Amino acid sequence: MLAHGRAMPAARAEEPPRRIVSLNLCADQYLLALADRGQIAGLTHNADKPEMSAAAAQARGLRILGQSAEEVLAIDPDLVVGMPARRSAVMVPLRNRGYRSLDLRTAESFADIVEQTRKVAAAVGNPARGEALVAHMQRELDALPAPGKGRVAAYYQRRGFLTGTGTLIDDLMRRAGLVNLAGRLGKPPLSRLSIEELVAARPDFIIVDSATDQVGDQGTEMLHHPALKDIPRIRLPQAWTVCGGPAYVQAARSLVAQVGRY
Repeated sequence: MLAHGRAMPAARAEEPPRRIVSLNLCADQYLLALADRGQIAGLTHNADKPEMSAAAAQARGLRILGQSAEEVLAIDPDLVVGMPARRSAVMVPLRNRGYRSLDLRTAESFADIVEQTRKVAAAVGNPARGEALVAHMQRELDALPAPGKGRVAAYYQRRGFLTGTGTLIDDLMRRAGLVNLAGRLGKPPLSRLSIEELVAARPDFIIVDSATDQVGDQGTEMLHHPALKDIPRIRLPQAWTVCGGPAYVQAARSLVAQVGRY
């Protein structure tokens, strides 16, 4: 919800914000897709990192903030966007400044992404751009087949973490026609599963972060255990799945294409 803490002249209350600050990686990506470039006064420290943000290329040339309240204070934003904005650690020292804020929540489905897209688009003064993006994403998704045909997949992360139902990954799996192994096993949204347990469950696919193709530590080394070598592997960049947003479509296209090869 928009919180109007600062008194504003009535004639200007509905004007689009001109100095928007993002306090969250996911908020970065919505702003880059929906706000005018000149409106964006500051993005988070991960906004221009390709391994973290699907919109890293669009963030180049924009101001990248650290994690200090002083930077926000210097900008004097007329809109702060976060998840939620007002409870961000950066904003705690500035709680009495009365900045307008837009609180977003984590998107766990495409329906959530649609809702957040419209919310951000309205807040930045570009509702038509939001509707156009929603329509584009829906067309792209409607054109995708569902090649999973009820086969079972496990989203398996470093150190043996398994992603469960009620998550964005689970939503992507269902769109591709896959069944989430975590749901079949009755696991919560995030749980641990040993290699032995995973092999015994006999999933048709393992879905992993594409960055784990390179062994960087013991956590990623376990994903290369010989016991897993015969299970078909689907690779998705973390930047496409860590946040709900336009990158959901890229992730869905890639997932469908990879599953369709089997």
